[in-house]
Amino acid sequence: METFENNMETFNKLESEVRSYVRNFPAVFKTAKGSKLYDEQGNEYIDFFAGAGTLNYGHNNPVVSEALIEYLKKDGLVHGLDMATTAKREFMEKFNDTILEPRHMEYKFQFCGPTGTDAVETALKLARMVKGRSNIIAFTNAFHGMTMGSMSATANEFYREEAFTNRANVTFVPFDGYFGPDIDTAGYLRQLLEDKSSGLDLPAAMILETVQAEGGVNVASKKWLKEIEKLCREYGILLIVDDIQVGNGRTGSFFSFEEAGISPDIITLSKSIGGGLPLSLLLMKSELDRWKPGQHSGTFRGNNLAFIAASNLLSYWEDDELSREICKKEQLLRDRLMDISREYDSLETDVRGRGLIYGLQIPDQGFCGDVSAEAFSQGLVIELSGADSDVVKFLPPLVIEEEILEEGLDIVEEAIYTVYNRKESINQILNHDQLFDQKESINQELDQKDTINQKLDQRESINQVLNQKESINQMLNSK
Repeated sequence: METFENNMETFNKLESEVRSYVRNFPAVFKTAKGSKLYDEQGNEYIDFFAGAGTLNYGHNNPVVSEALIEYLKKDGLVHGLDMATTAKREFMEKFNDTILEPRHMEYKFQFCGPTGTDAVETALKLARMVKGRSNIIAFTNAFHGMTMGSMSATANEFYREEAFTNRANVTFVPFDGYFGPDIDTAGYLRQLLEDKSSGLDLPAAMILETVQAEGGVNVASKKWLKEIEKLCREYGILLIVDDIQVGNGRTGSFFSFEEAGISPDIITLSKSIGGGLPLSLLLMKSELDRWKPGQHSGTFRGNNLAFIAASNLLSYWEDDELSREICKKEQLLRDRLMDISREYDSLETDVRGRGLIYGLQIPDQGFCGDVSAEAFSQGLVIELSGADSDVVKFLPPLVIEEEILEEGLDIVEEAIYTVYNRKESINQILNHDQLFDQKESINQELDQKDTINQKLDQRESINQVLNQKESINQMLNSK
């Protein structure tokens, strides 16, 4: 893969040190289509990252591109604050008719600032206002965003620097499977809520992801989700499902919680809902809509271009064809990952996921990072997750062609083979060096032993001379 360091000079010189993905994927990307990216040198990359879940429908999906071009050619309204626009109306009607009504779901829309963290901030604020309580329950390995409120509900210590987050009023409890398969963490939470001396303040809400994407691709079971919902109903706690990364079809159904049969009070959506354009919103049960006009606001709440994109992309959900395709590709993805896991069982790998979000955990420190880098050199963009970056995260566009999915998996397998053998070679060298060092140490010990033996021999000779002298003295004395 051809790369040129000087292409990065502007970014290295002018952009903040906070940049992250560009460090892992050092190329200047110029164009993209479907499941592939192309850099300025014309190098092609398969995309198993999909904008961290923003591009479920692929890059430059013609359904979106054509609709946007037509809308702009007609001077369609781009910015409208929260005013009524044609684009917004069409989106809400399409979403209600295509997604909500067929699922017998009744929610009101609230449009937030343009990113997912805005939706989470809004959800927490609304829950606290409605319930009149400040505590929020979040879960181990959770990720909900990088602004003050959402960051307080994010578990990873890397993001929770005390200087720039408020750690108050959020209680973390163990997610499903946190202590292993035999510990019922929902039962543990029930005990905390029942015990008036547990120290747990009754929360306004619980916020969770059904699949913790950034936390290591940890999948909540249907049973656990049902138990959490039951607890919320019993104790008057609002249930917030953060479906920002694993909604929009990522797990096979439009909402990630559908299979569990639960009914969240609040749902946060962003990322792929806008088809690659910034859009963030809440779905809330109507009885929770207690805002006063303007009580929660923002300049970019409701992106009309994203409304156009979203309305057209909802056509994918007019039947179950996309869901069936996702399930088919999931089987392919899972089977390949299980084969890789068996091939490298010495690495103690683990495969987990749902739909088209899967994780391959390899606990050997630094191994996954090396795999991602090696895969990139072979033309694949794939990221990591988990607190220790020990999970290779598979997040391809939902519309990826099977042959491209297979090609990307071939690259991953080759990258793992390369990294594994490289490490084995290094270990052999290290073992050889250790043996050499041990041999040298033994030789030194033997040399020391020889020196000691020589000194002992010298001592023995001196003793013999002294004994002879003593004998002569005795003879002289006797005369």
